[in-house]
Amino acid sequence: MTHAPDADALLRRIAADPALAALLAESRARDAAQTAPDPSHDTAHALRVAAWTLRTGAGAVDEREAIAAALLHDAVNPPKNSPERAGASERSAALARERLAALGFSPAAIERVAAAIRDHSWSRGAEPADALGRALQDADRLEALGAIGLLRCISTGVRMGGDWFHAGDPWGASRPLDDTRYSVDHFFSKLLGLPATMRTPAGREEANRRADHLRAFLVELARELGNPLP
Repeated sequence: MTHAPDADALLRRIAADPALAALLAESRARDAAQTAPDPSHDTAHALRVAAWTLRTGAGAVDEREAIAAALLHDAVNPPKNSPERAGASERSAALARERLAALGFSPAAIERVAAAIRDHSWSRGAEPADALGRALQDADRLEALGAIGLLRCISTGVRMGGDWFHAGDPWGASRPLDDTRYSVDHFFSKLLGLPATMRTPAGREEANRRADHLRAFLVELARELGNPLP
């Protein structure tokens, strides 16, 4: 069974590198500046993505670049339903170029990190060109699955003013899916299809394991509602 990477070891690694420690402090400052907390895209999320970028990219990515990419991948984070959302990864990549240059990263490292950040997002629909991009994209998508994915899905839906599920047809059996209104619709429109999009063996294995937990949740929800899954 695959276990999450050691969170304490990651924090020690960051603390030992002044540039990474600065990026972590900046991420925490962005959290503090938020008028409403967003646990789906906060520093805790970035650290989990960092840990899994190291796992999914093991042996193929530079550790320092992987952590930097994860800490900056959501640096610009408009709301999910904002018209600016589609350009968020490009804006985060631009910020990454600026900050990493100031922190002394090499031009080649800056371009690798910026490209990974630019191409990681679901809304961009890009296929990353190198190992760092593939590892970061997989690590970020893992956050949409499993127990954490369930929490993120529901909290994001509530933030957008949606309901948990359609009361009369929770599975979308006789209506179009609408995950802007119903969080459970998001399972069928996106989440359960994520394992097939994973680009690394470790990411694919973990995604399949986490998707099983989402399916188990749906089975239990169907039982509690008295409305069998189709």
